[in-house]
Amino acid sequence: MLIENYESVLQEVRKACEKAGRNENEVSLIAVSKTKPVSDIQTLYDHGVRIFGENKVQELCDKYDSLPKDIQWHMIGHLQRNKVKYIIDKVALIHSVDSLRLAQTIQEEAKKKNVIANILIEVNVAEEESKFGLHCDEVLSLIQEISTFSNIRVQGLMTIAPYTENEEENRQYFRKLKKLAVDIKAKSIDNIHMDTLSMGMTGDYRTAIEEGATYVRVGTGIFGERNYKLKES
Repeated sequence: MLIENYESVLQEVRKACEKAGRNENEVSLIAVSKTKPVSDIQTLYDHGVRIFGENKVQELCDKYDSLPKDIQWHMIGHLQRNKVKYIIDKVALIHSVDSLRLAQTIQEEAKKKNVIANILIEVNVAEEESKFGLHCDEVLSLIQEISTFSNIRVQGLMTIAPYTENEEENRQYFRKLKKLAVDIKAKSIDNIHMDTLSMGMTGDYRTAIEEGATYVRVGTGIFGERNYKLKES
C-alpha cells in the first residue's frame, strides 16, 4: 500500500499544480516518516523516493545511519539547541528555526563542521498558542539578524496550519505566508532567499499548493495512521 499511497498523493500534487497553473516541478513532496520503521522508508526509497522528513533528532540520526546516503533528510520538528550538533551535517533543510538563539547555535555548529546550513523560518501564522513559530510581524527582524551569519542560508518560510476537517479554512494562512515571503523578498536582503515555502500537510496540501507551497509535508496520507504509543526518543 505504501507505494500506492505515495503515487496517489503525487497524483493529487500534480492535479493541484494544474489547477493553480503551476509547473509540477515547482513542488516537492516530503514523505514524513516519523515513527515509521526503516523498512517502510526503504520500500519507498526502492521506488525512487529520496526526500523524507523527521521531527525528532534521535530518530533522524538512527535512520540516517541505517539507510542510503543519497536520501535528502528534512528536519521538520521543533529543534532544541543542544541537539543541533547531531544533525547539522546530515540534513538538507531545517524547517523549524524560530529564534535567534537557535540560529546562533546552528551557525556555530555549521562552522565547526564547515558546512552551510539551509534553513526556513517557522511562522505561526494562525498564532496558535500550542504551536512553535514566530508571529508574522516578528519575522523580518530575525531574518535581518541571521542574514549576517556566514554558515546559514535562509531559503524561505514554513508554517503548520491549524488542524481542520475543511482545508479551505487554511487557505487564509497559506496566502498570508506567501505574501510575507513576497514582501521580504522585495527588500533584497543579502544572503536571504524567499523561494521556498514549506506549507501543507495530509489534510490541506492541495490548498497549500494552490497558494504557492514549494514543499508539502505528507505523512499519514502516505504511511497511514501513526502509533504514538511506540517509544519515541
